[in-house]
Amino acid sequence: MRNVAYAHIDDLASLIQIDCQVIGSESRQEQIKEAILEKRCLVVRNGKTAAGFLIFNTHFFDNTFVSLIIVSPEERRKGNASLLLKHVEKIARTDKIFSSTNQSNRQMQRIFEVNGYSQSGMIENLDPGDPEIVYYKQRK
Repeated sequence: MRNVAYAHIDDLASLIQIDCQVIGSESRQEQIKEAILEKRCLVVRNGKTAAGFLIFNTHFFDNTFVSLIIVSPEERRKGNASLLLKHVEKIARTDKIFSSTNQSNRQMQRIFEVNGYSQSGMIENLDPGDPEIVYYKQRK
């Protein structure tokens, strides 16, 4: 059974391992640790095993912003990213939720669209030749 909860420091090693599987390095180790300690990191588990995680903050014009969603390659296409988004929507302290993904990341764009997010703009020049699409959802 899959469930979502705040990540704990005991989850750090498994979350870094998942992140490393996806991006090929442990460069976000401190960012993940900080998010866990500040209760800004959610983990989705399949039983006791971490399947993925989400990091959020409220630094985007005082709105909730999902800055990172990572799902283990073997756990993709099983609804984990959607479970994480739905959970952050429940716990968010703001009425608006934003996130973003590269224009080349069609899979993440579909996840946002399936979960009721709409495009809210585009940011050029972050990754050369691959603009960032900003997504938005109004909490009910």
